[in-house]
Amino acid sequence: MPLFTDIETAHERRKIAGAYYTPDAVVRSLVSWAVRRETDRMLDPACGDGRFLTVHANSVGVEQDAQACQIVHQRSPGSLIHQGDFFSWADQTHERFECAAGNPPFIRYQRFTGEVRDAAQRLCERHGASFSSLSSSWAPFLVATASLLKPGGRMAFVVPAEIGHAPYAAPVLEYMTKKFDRVQVIAVREKLFPELSEDCWLLYADGFGGSTREIRFTPLEHFSFCARPPRGSIAISLDEWKQWNYRLRPFLITAEGRDLYTMAADSRRTRRLGDFARVGVGYVTGANDFFHLRPSFADRLGIPRSLLHPAVRNGKSLANGSVDQVCVKSWLAADEPVMLLRLSPESELPFPVRSYLNSSAGRAARETYKCRNRDPWYAVPDVTVPDGFLSYMSGDGPKLVGNSAGCVGTNSVHVVHLTDGTSMSRLMKLWAEPLTALSCEIEGHPLGGGMLKVEPREAARVMLSDTAIRNEEDRATVEKAILTMKRWRHYV
Repeated sequence: MPLFTDIETAHERRKIAGAYYTPDAVVRSLVSWAVRRETDRMLDPACGDGRFLTVHANSVGVEQDAQACQIVHQRSPGSLIHQGDFFSWADQTHERFECAAGNPPFIRYQRFTGEVRDAAQRLCERHGASFSSLSSSWAPFLVATASLLKPGGRMAFVVPAEIGHAPYAAPVLEYMTKKFDRVQVIAVREKLFPELSEDCWLLYADGFGGSTREIRFTPLEHFSFCARPPRGSIAISLDEWKQWNYRLRPFLITAEGRDLYTMAADSRRTRRLGDFARVGVGYVTGANDFFHLRPSFADRLGIPRSLLHPAVRNGKSLANGSVDQVCVKSWLAADEPVMLLRLSPESELPFPVRSYLNSSAGRAARETYKCRNRDPWYAVPDVTVPDGFLSYMSGDGPKLVGNSAGCVGTNSVHVVHLTDGTSMSRLMKLWAEPLTALSCEIEGHPLGGGMLKVEPREAARVMLSDTAIRNEEDRATVEKAILTMKRWRHYV
């Protein structure tokens, strides 16, 4: 498969046509890692345009797209191609292979659904790997492929960099360590696919039928052809991997940086954000443009101000470092659409509100998925006034700000509710410490395009301490680690 991404028919045609090919150096390297002898039978479970098959003649490919199969037959006439769903084929075939190589499709969980996903999960569960409904397709692809290897077999694949942090990647690596003598993840900082915002890493496994108690991790600045998997690996024990919350990304920083972070985590004076506050997503209207009004528009309609509430609609509203009355007045003076129409199921609806709800915009809004699945459709649920807000997608790092203006917040920001009596000013002071910035990098995850994303469960794990950095040497170590993590997510 030329590339892992959300698969749509038109986009798949584009890939096959050559818009996004797996780089030749990567193709030749992975095949070289997997194949030991000319007689080795190699499997590519999602062969796309057949680039991997052309490197090794004694190959078998599986591809769902009929047009792609025709291209593969033209490019690699000696290869055997099976057209159809890989998981169905893998469940029925009796053939076993010395090796496998390729670039599996990356279909995100929102589209990896239905019978194909169910078949994939059943097949993987029979082989000892269980995946949640939030798993992307590449994860079960690798497990299903490994199950078709002969004893001593090898596999070499392009994988998304999510293997270094995504929760659903843990079952893949756990399965690999139980089934192979050697498991190596090669992290590549420079993009293998420059056209994409997503990063790609490489996975190599050798000795199917064995097991290992470690993962070899090899960070590289850039990748060029190599006939054997690169050396210079960090041997990460499975216990150590689990201690880092089943993540490989922390091993991108130096051992000194990890030691300092671990020491801080073990300190009695260090706490997590979840110890101070409850972090959650903001409310979901289902039709933001309808429910958020400009002050001038609300006045023209005659909607009472008592039914309107100022709202933080996105992370840009947090740029000033606080959400106070000065901010709100500036939004209103600029006539920004920040006034949430806040109605409860029991609200008496004045005539201007009823007219707005029954307008053409209201009729369109009530047909959206969220609106038509709640009763009444116009009562937005889970609207609260939090103590603060936390941006969850950012370049430099997430911002924590107080909410002295009493605004509400959409799901474009996280809402923070204090739970232990600590003031927001104290919490914000702790948030400004360098250790917190590093913790955000370690507990959060890259989203592509240089962005860092911090989910609520990740935010709850962020460490807070004003005593962990004891001297300038510690500070330099932490700042170096922060810069390293930012470089790896391509934030400049």
